[in-house]
Amino acid sequence: MLAAIIIIALAVITGLYVIRTQRAFVALEEKMKNAFGQINVQLKTRWDAVTSLVEMTKQYAVHEHDTLTDVIASRRATNITPDQVTNQENAITDVLTRLTAVAEAYPDLKANTMFSDTMASIRKYEENVRLSRMVYNDSVTKLNMMVRQFPSNLVASMFGFTTHDLLPEDTAKAEAPSISDIFNK
Repeated sequence: MLAAIIIIALAVITGLYVIRTQRAFVALEEKMKNAFGQINVQLKTRWDAVTSLVEMTKQYAVHEHDTLTDVIASRRATNITPDQVTNQENAITDVLTRLTAVAEAYPDLKANTMFSDTMASIRKYEENVRLSRMVYNDSVTKLNMMVRQFPSNLVASMFGFTTHDLLPEDTAKAEAPSISDIFNK
């Protein structure tokens, strides 16, 4: 009788642990998906700001405007994967580099307050993307730790939870000059 009670108690405790751990995995996975969704939103918003900046250049340089609009149209993704985040950021950096050349060629454009305000917005979106990437990587790290640690790794394998890749650090961007420094020359 005592052995049956102990076995039932252990089964209940094990069952409760499995349920609690599975729910924790689901919560972490959903937080990770939400964090990635935020990166996607920030990238789209940043593209919108860059598009506005390109529209502004139209009055100063038709050729540059057409070229930049073509670049934006070809690079603007509606749904991206974690692997494509770096490609999106590189595309935006390319467009901003070309806009820098346009601004240098047209000092009136550089002095335009709308241009300055839009550049400030782009800097804000850059920071938002950076913060969103940090939240995503933090969420992935927490999930990966649970997937790999004992005894939660047993529950992870039972329910098919796996590790995910972190978004890589963009070392080229870390070494690049700031946009504000370029436009405040």
